[in-house]
Amino acid sequence: MTSTAGEAARPAGSAGVISADTAGTEEAILARVGYKPELRRSLRFFSMFAIAFSIISITTGIFLNYGFGLANWGPASIWTWPVVGAGNLMIAFIVAELGTRIPLAGYAYQWSARLVNPTYGWFVGFAGLLYMTVGGGAIMLLGASPLLVSEFGIDPASNAHLVLAVAIMLMILPVIVNIISVQVAARVNNVAVFTEIIGTVVFGVLLFALWAGHAKPTPYGASILTSTTSPGGSPLLYSFALASMLGAFTLVGFELSADMSEDAVDPRRSVPRSVIGAVVGSVILGMIALIGFTIAIPSIKAVEGTGTPLLAIAGYWLPSWLVTTFIAFVIFSMFAILVVGSGAQARLAYSLARDNMLPLSGFLRRVNQRTQTPVVALLVFGVIDLGVMIYGYFQTSAYGTLVGATAIIPYIIYFLITLAYAVKRRTTDSIPGLFNLGRWAWPVIGFVLVYTVAVMIILSVPAIFHGSDKFILYGFVLALLWYAAALYWRLRRGTAGVKPVEELAD
Repeated sequence: MTSTAGEAARPAGSAGVISADTAGTEEAILARVGYKPELRRSLRFFSMFAIAFSIISITTGIFLNYGFGLANWGPASIWTWPVVGAGNLMIAFIVAELGTRIPLAGYAYQWSARLVNPTYGWFVGFAGLLYMTVGGGAIMLLGASPLLVSEFGIDPASNAHLVLAVAIMLMILPVIVNIISVQVAARVNNVAVFTEIIGTVVFGVLLFALWAGHAKPTPYGASILTSTTSPGGSPLLYSFALASMLGAFTLVGFELSADMSEDAVDPRRSVPRSVIGAVVGSVILGMIALIGFTIAIPSIKAVEGTGTPLLAIAGYWLPSWLVTTFIAFVIFSMFAILVVGSGAQARLAYSLARDNMLPLSGFLRRVNQRTQTPVVALLVFGVIDLGVMIYGYFQTSAYGTLVGATAIIPYIIYFLITLAYAVKRRTTDSIPGLFNLGRWAWPVIGFVLVYTVAVMIILSVPAIFHGSDKFILYGFVLALLWYAAALYWRLRRGTAGVKPVEELAD
């Protein structure tokens, strides 16, 4: 293993790292900001797209969150999906522009630290680590593991220890995959693109065809697609806002493609295309799946009463072997999320550590010379993720709070990076031939700031989210304690962090 060269305080590049006259190679960009090219550049466009598409995972998101939308606004909740999709596409445009200007591992941290200052970047980067630390374990413990156990005829509810053991194995495997090489992880994600399409679109279209062909009786016609309910007499607008969380919970994470920029062959082109393509594809394909499953609902009350409404719908129309196949696609999609999440989390930790922003930074920034992967960061944060998941197993109510926090944290990050970009965009250059919003930049930035604030309000004001709000607050208190105890002094001595954007043109 070897650590990055030089001290943690780095000379930085031009405004936004890249200017119109910057040398074209990725190695030249890294050299300009004082970094050595340590990660293997092997990911081409499709692999970058697969990262963004499989981390969104419409299969996983719809499978886990469909019931939430159904309970809050009825079958018509599916129409909140394109609304959220349009909003998140605007966020993707911001990410795409930043990906062309600052194509470095560590995405949100690097963007925020260079556009504002390292202190701001630290808190944004910490939010990213917090999000990835909780999210993967939640999906394994509450989703993939119970599904896998039930496939062998074992009741997950009465075999909780077995569910935990399986979840632990499922958590370890993605770390091993990422340690072996980024290419192996990329192959998993490439396959996940097709399982996502089959697991949602193909099954959704199949259910629609069976419904249209009257293969079995149903009490509803196409009007079910516009049927609304409001639990407990809540105002419809309030119910609509909660139902929109179906999309808000799901259509996130696409920015992690940018986190893999130093593993990409041509990140300044592949990141914008992969991020925008993944969001557009997920919105369209997810909508097709939602229509197919919703129109095939055999009984709204019966489906709402199950913990897995999609399985209840599929089980009514399809033979058991086909339902089992559907479950297999769901499990693999969940596994692929963790493969992406583990790799992206390690890149973010590596990026923070090479700037001396973390405890034990000299240890965490080490990269294996043979595999060219941040093995130490993968192992350390893999253990941390496992610890959080095991804690969640023994503290179920508290873990539910942690899971809820993973919904709002991405929007906090989106707001903070957009705010940083709004402050400094005028000082950054557009690069000929690369993605650029041009005159639409300020309308998009303004919309994203308002939109992310609205989503954060929806995800924090209702009483059901108050526990998550406290967890996020405690998390940032922890980040503040580390900053006050050590990081502040490192930054003052110049042994940590990066230079702000106005110093980059010197």
